[in-house]
Amino acid sequence: MGRVDIGTAPDSWGVWFADDPKQTPWTRFLDEVQRAGYTRIELGPYGYLPTDPVRLKDELDQRGLTMTAGTTFEHVHRPDGLESTWQDVVKTAELTAAMGAKHLVVMPSMWRGDNGEIVEERFDHDMQARHGCAVTELGRRLAEEFGLQTQYHPHADGHVDTQDTVERFLAETDSAYVNLCLDTGHISYCRGDNLELIRKYPDRIRYVHLKQVDPAILDQVEAEGLAMDEAVRRGVMCEPPNGVPDLPPVLDALAALDVELFAIVEQDMYPCAAGVPLPIAERTLAYLSSHGGGVSR
Repeated sequence: MGRVDIGTAPDSWGVWFADDPKQTPWTRFLDEVQRAGYTRIELGPYGYLPTDPVRLKDELDQRGLTMTAGTTFEHVHRPDGLESTWQDVVKTAELTAAMGAKHLVVMPSMWRGDNGEIVEERFDHDMQARHGCAVTELGRRLAEEFGLQTQYHPHADGHVDTQDTVERFLAETDSAYVNLCLDTGHISYCRGDNLELIRKYPDRIRYVHLKQVDPAILDQVEAEGLAMDEAVRRGVMCEPPNGVPDLPPVLDALAALDVELFAIVEQDMYPCAAGVPLPIAERTLAYLSSHGGGVSR
């Protein structure tokens, strides 16, 4: 059996931006991650944590934390999109690699905006193929220049979101350079089947984000045609075990892949009050640990 190593991310403390007065200060985030019992984190939006690698490494070391991945968005389907995405990604990749992390989580650009308006047409099959080739090239550059493995993260309201677009994306990308960050919440938000994806693509799942969706709120969001940002404000991403998917079977299926996986708790909560994240983080880690998730010491 493989190991599923649990970590957390700034997102679980309500952090979506590099600088926002609504967000938890970064020092409090790191202190509370340590207090909650986690030992692994993601970088979060570039600029939220210190960007000087020496200082950031010292801050992490003081708290017994290590970094698993950086995160970024891509827009490689647009004219000159590969080059402009690369320019956006380089600083994140440099800092991620400097922290000793081996993964970069890459997310798609959005087809729907924050207010629910359609901002770009959905990809047809030709565009899906071109997009897959461009993401593969992005992954090749990240591997060769920074030693990072690209883990692609489907995202609600993004160009790769529903299960059929995820499967088409996997068909159009080269597993030597691009694999899947399985985000259990985004897959469920888009009415996909996490267990089926694990069963069908065991060799493509190399990184995981763990979250759950409140099905009642999701039904309301769909009925009103709301964008994901509003859904998050309504609490669609909920504390386990209160939503879907059921996480113990997911953890069992991931462990059966017989590889070492980072599974990062990433409960979208923007914005949230400062005192909200820590108790949720503590309870979530206890719950996941009782169902097979581990924390490295």
